[in-house]
Amino acid sequence: MSPGSADIGEEVVLEPQGLQQLLEILQRQGYQLVGPTLRQGSLVYGPLSAATDLPRGWGDAQEAGAFRLRKLREPMFFGYGVGQQSWKQFLYPHRRRLWQARLEGNDFQVLPPDADPVKFAFIGVHACDLEAILVQDKVFLEGPFIDPHYRARREQAFILAVNCGHPCHTGFCASMGSGPRATRGFDLVLTEILQGPRHYLLAAPGTERGRQLIHQVPHQKAQPGEREAADQLLDQTTRQLGRSLDTRDLKALLYRNYENPGWDQVAARCLSCGNCTLVCPTCFCHTIEDTTDLTGTQAERWRRWDVCYTVDFSYLHGGSIRATPRSRYRQWLTHKLATWIDQFGVLGCVGCGRCITWCPVAIDITAEVRALRESELTAAAAAKE
Repeated sequence: MSPGSADIGEEVVLEPQGLQQLLEILQRQGYQLVGPTLRQGSLVYGPLSAATDLPRGWGDAQEAGAFRLRKLREPMFFGYGVGQQSWKQFLYPHRRRLWQARLEGNDFQVLPPDADPVKFAFIGVHACDLEAILVQDKVFLEGPFIDPHYRARREQAFILAVNCGHPCHTGFCASMGSGPRATRGFDLVLTEILQGPRHYLLAAPGTERGRQLIHQVPHQKAQPGEREAADQLLDQTTRQLGRSLDTRDLKALLYRNYENPGWDQVAARCLSCGNCTLVCPTCFCHTIEDTTDLTGTQAERWRRWDVCYTVDFSYLHGGSIRATPRSRYRQWLTHKLATWIDQFGVLGCVGCGRCITWCPVAIDITAEVRALRESELTAAAAAKE
């Protein structure tokens, strides 16, 4: 498992063909490569067989409620932001059988849970998604109850991260302290740089596994000018990010405004579709389904993703405790930015911007928090008059 804090090793420079060599070594070590690729006109995370499967030469343009691919002039391997999917689908699959039991004679015998033989190598993980994985680590690995299925996949995963040189217009990772530079949680991190005709990858290991991998491919020690080029690229990305979120006193702000009339305004737009939770890299809401076959001789329990925007999700005996879109949106945002801190000691948001991009009606979490702050300032000014 990649540690929470990376002890970054000496930076080296790889030529573009070095990326393919890295992937080949990982495959020989038994890893299943997964990473960004193009499928049916969209950017998705899926199986990779070679560097040619990466969306080289493609980028993306994102706005609130809009996403489209665009062709780049440069042959960049990692010239895009984040797509609709996140890496949680591999560590925390959308559907999982927890146990099964079969009738043998007069008794049911509970069978061992399914094994987790998959050994993933995640290729091209952005800094915000690294932080999202570390947030889910707190949920599934650091509490009183450990999820054995998550742990089995997480411990085997190799993470090849990329520093983000592409500013997301809906992203606000810099204000959340989660990007665009990857600082922890990776085995190896790359920064892709184009300087005129020169194209190279600046690589830095974060774990011993990363160090061993990088020493198996041709490389050169990074020079000051190459490191400076990487720093300039990341500084430029930070300046060009489309949004920011003021996190000062954030938990208290939301607790003070539980009955703010602004919730009615956003609820009037919200479709309760749950897109924001499904694309979120940290959301972990789920439901449990118990099934039996027609003969009554086999029973199974499955866990599947769910969203807190459905009426049924908060159903208790007698009815739903969040029957209105107002209550459900308030629950989601307040959990992300306030009660998550009480539960796990961190924010539940990493600033990736997916919830903004993939909301059909373009609801913007940063704008909603800003509206709450402004309503308090307005109320305070009115009180002084």
